[in-house]
This record gives sequence, structure tokens and C-alpha cells, in this order.
Amino acid sequence: MRSVLPVLLIASAVIGCNSNKSKASEPVVAAPTQAMAPGAEMPKDQAHAGAAAAAPAAGEGLTGKVLERLEASPYCYLRIKTAKGEVWAAVPETKAEKGSEVTVVNPMLMSNFESKTLKRTFAEVYFGTLASAGGAAAPATNPHGGAAPAGPVEVGKVEKATGADARTVAEVWAQKGGLKGKTVSVRGKVVKYNAGIMGKNWIHLQDGSGDAKAGTNDLAITTGDAAAKGDTITVTGVVRTDKDFGSGYAYPVLVEDAKVKK
Repeated sequence: MRSVLPVLLIASAVIGCNSNKSKASEPVVAAPTQAMAPGAEMPKDQAHAGAAAAAPAAGEGLTGKVLERLEASPYCYLRIKTAKGEVWAAVPETKAEKGSEVTVVNPMLMSNFESKTLKRTFAEVYFGTLASAGGAAAPATNPHGGAAPAGPVEVGKVEKATGADARTVAEVWAQKGGLKGKTVSVRGKVVKYNAGIMGKNWIHLQDGSGDAKAGTNDLAITTGDAAAKGDTITVTGVVRTDKDFGSGYAYPVLVEDAKVKK
């Protein structure tokens, strides 16, 4: 997976928008980081979403005052007044109140996105994670603990996973046609991690194999498990190929619904 996360990507402590209100389940959508994409079967709301447009530059968030909040579990939709105008953002459920100042980090723009729960279509909505009071993305519960390293992760050479389905990152790329729909196990280092992007956590994994110029040194993973940038992990999931989500967000190869082992 070429890193964008597309990039997306997003971590957040999930707290109910309104714990006293009964919530309908909102279908979730995954946004890509440079070639990021959701799972094998596109979520219902994703099927109605327009092409994913480019989000603000990496590291740039959306900051402003909350003018309106709509509840659609597992998201809250916030109408935010920013310095550049009003925008809608969808973040994991949060206590952000009307009138409060918030920052949405790692925003990914979706055009013509239809929410089944709210029964409305947003011309533009940013999927992201709400920053904590200190300005950082509110972290999801991470069983691995520890702070993520700043800057690029030094990968080196990571020992290959074991078992009949074990592959290096380069081997998954080279054998992707024959591996389509099959399960693989890959061990490597997390060079990028985005949690809660359209209902999934997104991992970019490298093990020292592959060609950086060709992009075959980096593998995109979707999972429900947590990880952290800098972790060395083994992922086991199903290979999908040629996942195209429009607007240039396409994955020649993607490992979906992976289980993570440290």
C-alpha cells in the first residue's frame, strides 16, 4: 500500500455522543492513504460515496467551532466553522459539544457521501479523528503501549513469518495474482498506522524487502486490531488486488481483515 491513509488515517477514544440515546448502526467507510481502501466488500455507505478527494496536506487538520452535531453511531457528524468556511466532519463518537473548539486530524474528504442512518447526502464530509485537548489525536486503546516514534521508522531487515502461508512484503507483491483471495502471513515493521478510518485500522507494513521506487516495499493492511508506528508485528489476512476507490486512490494489492500478532 502506498502511503497516503490514506493519509488517512486515525485514532480515537470512543465515548458516546449521547449515552442516553438509542443509536442505530451507521455503516462505515474506509478512506485510503495513498492507495488506501476499505475491505473486500464495500460498506453500504461507501457504495454511495463519491470519489475520495484529496484531504488537506499531511499534518494539517481542520480547526474551528462546532456549530451542529449529528449522531450516527459509530460516528458523530460535526458542522464546523473554520477559518476557511464551514465544513462537515465525521469522527468517532465524542463528547464535542456545540460551541466547543475542535481540531479534526488526518481529515479525508469524501464527496457526495450518503449516510443511511441520517438519511441524507453530504456534498462534502471529512472523515478524521478528533484531537485531544492537548492537540494530538486522541489515541485508541493500544495494547502495545508506548509513544509512536517521531519521523520515519527505520525498518532494516525483519525476519520472515513462519508457516505455509508466510510471505515477505516483496513476495506478496510479486505473487499477488496467484494470492488473490488467499490468506497470507507477513511479518514486518509498522511504518504508518491510522485508526478508525471508516471503521477499520490501516497499517503500512515494511520488512526490508521490495523496491521503494516501485512501491513494492510497502504493504497496506486493514484490521480491527490495534498497533502502533514502530511495532514489529505479524499480520494474517486475505489478499485483495486492484482495489480502486476513485480519484487516484487505488491499491494494486491490499491485505484485508487481518489479525495482528506482536
